[in-house]
Amino acid sequence: MPTPPPLIPSPFSSPPPSYEMSQQPDYPTIIRRLQEQITTLSKQVAGRAGGEAAGLEVAKPQVFDGTLSKVSGFVTACKLYGKAKMRGVLVEEQIQWMLSYVQEGVADIWKENVLEELEAGELEFETVEEFLAKVKKEFGEGEEESVKAAELRKLEQGGRMMEEFIQEFKRAARGSGYEGRPLVEEFKRGMNGTIQRKLMEAKNQPGSIEQWYRRVTALDKNWRESRQEEERLRGRKEQRGEAPRQEQQQILP
Repeated sequence: MPTPPPLIPSPFSSPPPSYEMSQQPDYPTIIRRLQEQITTLSKQVAGRAGGEAAGLEVAKPQVFDGTLSKVSGFVTACKLYGKAKMRGVLVEEQIQWMLSYVQEGVADIWKENVLEELEAGELEFETVEEFLAKVKKEFGEGEEESVKAAELRKLEQGGRMMEEFIQEFKRAARGSGYEGRPLVEEFKRGMNGTIQRKLMEAKNQPGSIEQWYRRVTALDKNWRESRQEEERLRGRKEQRGEAPRQEQQQILP
């Protein structure tokens, strides 16, 4: 049985040696030491958690620099990695590991402020979800909704299968502010013209967006199967029409 890894001392258990209660805290030194601890924790946490999910490959989050378009991806990647690889790891250590991927630009400054507040006891997260919610609020609240809404309005099915279009539509719809009838109308607008015409011919229209998903998926599947059958029959007719011409050519001198 493998020897369990040694316990990782918390960076908040005692103040750094240079931190004198009667003096102004040396924040640059504190931040530097915390960043060093984050790097060490990243390696130790990855090794400790790897035994819990041996053989399971999970992508680590990309470096996050505060760019609006990267907020959702960073938060999602942290959630997935945490659930798959960091079960049983202290919340404090998980947050420090995630902070190690917050680098560059305005995000780096935000990280330093968070580390200072954590060190001073002015900030505390009870769960990882609480920390990630703060990340999302800090870098994506408000503006993210407008970006999602603009993305939703640009979506079109084109020649793709309906299942693929629906998955992309669902992704863009989350956090866009669209719901109910406006969401249905955007979905109808994005699907290709053939399916739209078939829906107009139907007597009973779907109600909820989930009912729309199911109805148009079936229509799209039937339409594609009908096209394949027509092409198959057309090919047979062309073959039957070409055979007599080939025999005539062979008889001619």
